[in-house]
Amino acid sequence: MPFLPQRLSLVTQTVQSLREAIRAGHWRTHLPGERELCAHLQVSRPTLRAALEELQRSGWLDVSDRQRRRIRARPAASRRAHKKEIAMLSANPLLAMPSPMMFVLDVLRDKLAEAGYSTKLHVNPACFSAQPVRALDKLVRQNPSAVWLVFGSKEPMQRWFIRQQLPCVVAGSCAPDVALPSVDVDFRATCRHAGGVFLRKGHRRLALVLPQDAYGGDFVSEEGLREAIATMQGTAQLRVLRHDGTTAHLCAMLDEALSSPNPPTAFLVARSPCVLTVMMHLMRLGKRIPQDVAVISRDNDPFLESTTPVVARYAVNQAQFARHLSMAARQLAGTGTLPAHAIRLMPKFIPGETV
Repeated sequence: MPFLPQRLSLVTQTVQSLREAIRAGHWRTHLPGERELCAHLQVSRPTLRAALEELQRSGWLDVSDRQRRRIRARPAASRRAHKKEIAMLSANPLLAMPSPMMFVLDVLRDKLAEAGYSTKLHVNPACFSAQPVRALDKLVRQNPSAVWLVFGSKEPMQRWFIRQQLPCVVAGSCAPDVALPSVDVDFRATCRHAGGVFLRKGHRRLALVLPQDAYGGDFVSEEGLREAIATMQGTAQLRVLRHDGTTAHLCAMLDEALSSPNPPTAFLVARSPCVLTVMMHLMRLGKRIPQDVAVISRDNDPFLESTTPVVARYAVNQAQFARHLSMAARQLAGTGTLPAHAIRLMPKFIPGETV
């Protein structure tokens, strides 16, 4: 009977990542301090210390009297050392990510580790700006990797990877004419379905709540909702509320919409934290949910299960999402090519009590 596959712990993965970095020559004589390593590897200090102790036991490191960790084994750096490393690029550190995305990263690390790949998470907000060229040039030059897996990327970053002809997989949606492989939720179909739910409940004045700092999935969300409204042949209308991400601005947008001659009676909200802001502000204004106003969350988060009323929402299978990302990254790393195919996952609608 074959052996069951082993699930590698985060400590083991950290050991592998440090060994690969030492082999590649990232550090010549001594390792950086623990704080810098924790930030670099996106792991906690106990996890890092356990990994460092394992490297010391196996003869990779010596600890001096001043607690500096001297590197004992460092084979010559070569480009081959990076063929088994997959870089993950994010604008937000691990602890600032939504919990579903943290779960995706955990599963993704496990899947790639089982296939023999090490992973490294790079947090660099400058790479996600409107002019990311300088930041991307520096990051990629200092961290050659088999594949770049980018989370929440925007059009300037995507076009940079195409110009540089670097292997890249987008965890999210690409701009319409950007030819990169990507994995994302089918937000267009999701919002078309949400519009149908609202319309069947008798709502004809709908609002879509989106951040101003929109990504590809946000643009197609509006398209999907408008497609649902189009079936009513002019008897339904849509108002798009674009907020700057702050609670004050979002509440001001809600106040403006509700004070209009034909205020919305149904709200589809992107970003699960914003759903709480919308619901609590509506209730503070005396609106009953769902008797007066209906609310659906486009995105899911475990904390939405604890609200009263329970929020109607869409939940994608995060493990399936991570598996698709892993397969795409492994194929691109192994073969060097991957069709610019957009994989779209349809989430499950959880009715809740807000619609």
